[in-house]
Amino acid sequence: MAPLNLWLRCETKEFEHRSALTPSTAKKLIDAGFTITVERDPQRIFDDAEFEQVGCTLAEHNSWPNAPLSDPIIGLKELPPNDTSPLPHTHIMFAHCYKQQGGWEEVLGRWKAGLPTAMLYDLEFLQDERGRRVAAFGYHAGFAGAAVGALALAKQVGSEGEAARLGEIKPYPNEGELIKYVQGQMSAIEAKLGRKPRALVIGALGRCGRGAVDFFKAAGFEDDNIAKWDMAETAKGGPFSEILEADVFVNCIYLTSKIPSFISPESIAAAGASRNLRVVVDVSCDTTNPNNPIPIYSINTTFDKPTVDVAGIKEGPPMTVVSIDHLPTLLPREASDAFSNDLLPSLLTLPQALAEREPRQGKPVQASEAGTGPERVWKEAEALFWSKVAELPQ
Repeated sequence: MAPLNLWLRCETKEFEHRSALTPSTAKKLIDAGFTITVERDPQRIFDDAEFEQVGCTLAEHNSWPNAPLSDPIIGLKELPPNDTSPLPHTHIMFAHCYKQQGGWEEVLGRWKAGLPTAMLYDLEFLQDERGRRVAAFGYHAGFAGAAVGALALAKQVGSEGEAARLGEIKPYPNEGELIKYVQGQMSAIEAKLGRKPRALVIGALGRCGRGAVDFFKAAGFEDDNIAKWDMAETAKGGPFSEILEADVFVNCIYLTSKIPSFISPESIAAAGASRNLRVVVDVSCDTTNPNNPIPIYSINTTFDKPTVDVAGIKEGPPMTVVSIDHLPTLLPREASDAFSNDLLPSLLTLPQALAEREPRQGKPVQASEAGTGPERVWKEAEALFWSKVAELPQ
């Protein structure tokens, strides 16, 4: 079998600094017999030279459309918008189109148009035999989300009439620097509130929720002032008045179906002037999902404009929402290292999976055919792709 060339594409999403491969994981793949092509990328936290030094071949920025069809294209975030051209390559990425998000038909339709060679292995749905994701940015998403929430709170309560909003935020070199900076804001927050701040995290037992709780603790929130909710606490169904008693609410759930709203315009209005809640961080970011349990905003925010105001607030303090869909890029080096190392064992089985797929190129496969071999994760993802393509309007 000829060596598999894995093509690391650049990230074109604004403010995205993470990478699906790191120089260290690229080196491990090369040592295992892969060849690696890396597109030049000025945004990436790792310098191009770091990849070149471990044996990768550099390619021009955003040149993957001209790559051989036999080269799987690996990246993280979505491809540039306003492009409907077919995608005949195999792509490994977060496509954000399997839960019928806004525009999902157009996104997935590009792979359908690229058949028979096209394939999407969506990173969100690569699962082990227990149904857990083989690699996820969840921990760093929660960690960074809690940090941005605390920073947004500090900015609001620190201004006259709480009119100020958090400005552009840039990546931190490491967790320690981020924690140190937010710790420096805590005394001002406490002085303005006249008490210790309170946080509530839903999904606290998952990777994302653990990250949020760990950050709040490290930044100086007292443990008793961090409400750690999970399925047991939300079983009764919302909206939940307890959320409105916290200063920062962080949503870390993985949404799979419609559930009662956690908060709503009606529950906010009912709390009136007694409401403490000022900042909502929707790490889950199901903004365009019709089942979004936080129906108080309708846009994703960005690193240059991290918050959006909740409209219709008539009593109590202003309320803002953080809905950045790539929060881990606040800590791009650590987040990339953790994710890429978790993904590595699955990547090592990719050549076998592609060789097994080749004879049936362009033909659907069922999840029941995935088997139990090490490449099973890819075959299950392949079956999911075909099931989602079947949902596209004819």
